[in-house]
Amino acid sequence: MAGIYLHIPFCKKACHYCDFHFSTSLGPKADMVKSICKELTLRKSYLEAEQVETIYFGGGTPTLLSTDELQKILDTIHQLFTVSGKAEITLEANPDDLHAQKVKELSQSPINRLSIGVQSFFDDDLLWMNRSHTGAEADSCIKRSQDAGFENSNVDLIYGFPLLSDNKWEQNIAQIIHLNIPHLSSYAMTVEQGTALHHFIENKKQTPLNEVQSAQQFLYLLHQTEQAGLQQYEISNFAKAGKESIHNSNYWKGEKYLGIGPSAHSFNAHSRQWNVANNTKYMQSIAQNKVPQSIEILSLNNRFNEYLMTSLRTTWGTDLSKIYTDFGPDFKTHILSKLTQYEEKEWLFLEADHLFLTKNGKLFADRIAADLFIVDDEN
Repeated sequence: MAGIYLHIPFCKKACHYCDFHFSTSLGPKADMVKSICKELTLRKSYLEAEQVETIYFGGGTPTLLSTDELQKILDTIHQLFTVSGKAEITLEANPDDLHAQKVKELSQSPINRLSIGVQSFFDDDLLWMNRSHTGAEADSCIKRSQDAGFENSNVDLIYGFPLLSDNKWEQNIAQIIHLNIPHLSSYAMTVEQGTALHHFIENKKQTPLNEVQSAQQFLYLLHQTEQAGLQQYEISNFAKAGKESIHNSNYWKGEKYLGIGPSAHSFNAHSRQWNVANNTKYMQSIAQNKVPQSIEILSLNNRFNEYLMTSLRTTWGTDLSKIYTDFGPDFKTHILSKLTQYEEKEWLFLEADHLFLTKNGKLFADRIAADLFIVDDEN
């Protein structure tokens, strides 16, 4: 099972918290589509003839592409790869792009899943984030998409930022439940170097984020989604039964994926590759039949750390028998040697040779994983 990720590096405006690669200059959009199709050709052997089960348009803002441009990319994929007839094809979407005509066109295309970047239903929050849509547009585009037949869709929400009172957070989650959304991705606001939000905080134009507020809102999220029948199958992802994201689940399960476009990452279990995060350099290199990428060969320790970091965040947990088989007995012994301290804090528990985070442990997932990592110079 393999997937293809396509990074569409364009946005109408820059969200204050975002550190993904994008450009607000839309002039090269048509040339970028040509470059993406050409990169697909240059890298057609990467997946080693494995069947493609998922295709994911991310960004950036993929809904800035016309349906003809999206179809051109999909046609190229079908020409070069063996694509499952039941492939999950996801398009990230901004609410202001999902007007009636756009939704109608998308509903007639091969795209069968939308991931809608709502973030909040409150206009003051969206203005603070520098988002390009309103709360009313968020609500109406979800209903419009559902009416058009997009039953398998995701909505993104952000919590843990200064403007988001607990009351507003409760209303955001209640709206998701009211709209009968089958999948929710919800992330804590983070401050990334180089973003406008980082600059505002550094210059004391914005108060720092409050970790206590973020933790409380996360725990409230867990309670409300559970009550609504949305299973938390990964720390930031909640779904009704059968509506889990296949593409993202395969990331967490360590399946192969091919990343296409500037800044896109690829993974084949033995190495990780990533393209240059510069639109001009990317297109110039592709025009010369060269993929502008860096490659990291993963050591045994790297692969162990990768598996630990991703699996620990999921509902299926970290399989210690898999660690024993794939990495060796010393790696399992290493984990068991550190387990007691986290069991005493009630952050981790072991069941049927699988390691799971507790509800409170999920607040410290990154810290726990980092402590359990093995770095190359230790062996």
